[in-house]
Amino acid sequence: MVMPLWDHTPFKWPTPPYVTWLLIVVNFGIFFWTAGLAPDDAEAIARTAALVPAALFGSGSAGAIPAPLTLITSTFLHANFMHVFGNMIFLFVFGDDIEEVLGHGRFLAFYLACGIGSGLAFALSDPSSTTDLIGASGAIAGVIAAYLLFRPCAKVFCLLGLIPLRLRAYWIIGFWAIWQFVDIANRVDDGVAYWAHIGGLITGAILFVVMRPAGVALFDCVHSEPVPAAAAPEPPH
Repeated sequence: MVMPLWDHTPFKWPTPPYVTWLLIVVNFGIFFWTAGLAPDDAEAIARTAALVPAALFGSGSAGAIPAPLTLITSTFLHANFMHVFGNMIFLFVFGDDIEEVLGHGRFLAFYLACGIGSGLAFALSDPSSTTDLIGASGAIAGVIAAYLLFRPCAKVFCLLGLIPLRLRAYWIIGFWAIWQFVDIANRVDDGVAYWAHIGGLITGAILFVVMRPAGVALFDCVHSEPVPAAAAPEPPH
């Protein structure tokens, strides 16, 4: 498995990626809070806030939280430390670039919308399912789809197993995306919500094309490294 570590320091941006950092803190905070609860209490929270397709489409019982709201609450729950850590490292590496180009408020809306899109894809894949969906991976799939559209040639430091590498983003993200489709085609049943990942990828790609500011080019391989807005050269007259 390829694990991204960093692409550049987020402190070089004119405005720090406050929303990305806040999302990371909230996700870790909720995980450690639930991990410190009694097992029965933690399970009750998971049952209440997780997304259940049957409840969302009215063919199953809903919890204390309205079923449509679980499209968002489910993205802030994680099964174990490696689950939340793996998701948050992807958000840390790729989220700041998308927040910089979209702006803080628009990025938050983008992130939540990707989570909703991923949840809907998971639910539509089996509307009568009573399987719980938790985790931020669908929302983060939307973020990395946007990164692939925005800066595909950026070099990302990563680990391939224990081997450190510096690869172009399109290798890392492209391999991960293809892997999701292959596992769905092979009907792999390993507890991973591949349809949620696919839904997040598609939602993120569509939304980034629509939401990006005017003048932001797609598939820009000219500037493989980020150019902060304050330091960007002026166009020739």
